[in-house]
Amino acid sequence: MEATQNIEVLDVTIIAPRLKHPTIFEKFDALRGGEAFIIHNDHDPKPLYYQLLGERGNTFTWEYLLQGPEIWEVKISKLAPAEGDTVGELVAKDFRKAQVFKKYGIDFCCGGKKSVAQVCEEKGLDPQVLETELEASTAAATRETDYGSWEPGFLADYIVNMHHKYVREAIPALYEYTSKIARVHGERHPELLEVAKHFVNVANELEAHMPKEERVLFPYIKQLTEAKKHNVALDKPAFGTIQNPINMMEMEHEAAGDELEAIRTLTNNFELPDDACATYTVAFKKLQEFEEDLHRHIHLENNILFPKALELEKEVLK
Repeated sequence: MEATQNIEVLDVTIIAPRLKHPTIFEKFDALRGGEAFIIHNDHDPKPLYYQLLGERGNTFTWEYLLQGPEIWEVKISKLAPAEGDTVGELVAKDFRKAQVFKKYGIDFCCGGKKSVAQVCEEKGLDPQVLETELEASTAAATRETDYGSWEPGFLADYIVNMHHKYVREAIPALYEYTSKIARVHGERHPELLEVAKHFVNVANELEAHMPKEERVLFPYIKQLTEAKKHNVALDKPAFGTIQNPINMMEMEHEAAGDELEAIRTLTNNFELPDDACATYTVAFKKLQEFEEDLHRHIHLENNILFPKALELEKEVLK
């Protein structure tokens, strides 16, 4: 047990009942990563643990120092992003952090295997500023779906029905919008000609990519899920191990991400010029929406589905 003599103790017994949890949350939110405080109570505060987990995510440790029968004391420590944590892992634990990474142009899906320290160095960011914003994001009251708790087969179906469906529906309209603004505005804004080319590339990439997932990878993941559920061992697949198709899918994700990053750079983060017409405006809005959906789509696969599938395969292969 770590030394606790210099850690502030919050005596919950002297706080009015309706103010107990708000006071504790306020105290927790004021901590920096690595700091802690102790709550002193006259009963087991376990319900607080579940509320803190639900509203702040996996951002703290909970250590009993005393466990009754008359006095309970718990040391609550706020976690800091570890040096080795990747941005993808951080977003997998709490998707609210994605908004902070987006703000600074940090790729948490295709580039999700980089550590926080790495991206700060690459982007010239102050790690302390980024850490403070990441911590603040967990205090947001918005409720995010806990994709990490879903079984892999169900998550694969969700990706097909939500994200693959969206991509297939969005591509024809975006073909039309990007080619039209390139044709009409390309002389004054030659970057639009490049935008149209990059969108053709990303569309072609995804239209070839998604059927591979739907016909090979995702059905195998669903097989693994069912095998685990029914305690059945599976034979080795024709592709050897699931790591092989996953490697290919991740390479293709990176290629699609690079094309969209090029579009964002060419458009100066989708900044509209003064002479932008309605189609120009809609095209940029839809491109940005397409990029945001693809980021979440790839995040669900690279950072949640694929790692879970790799672990599952180890359990059920003969």
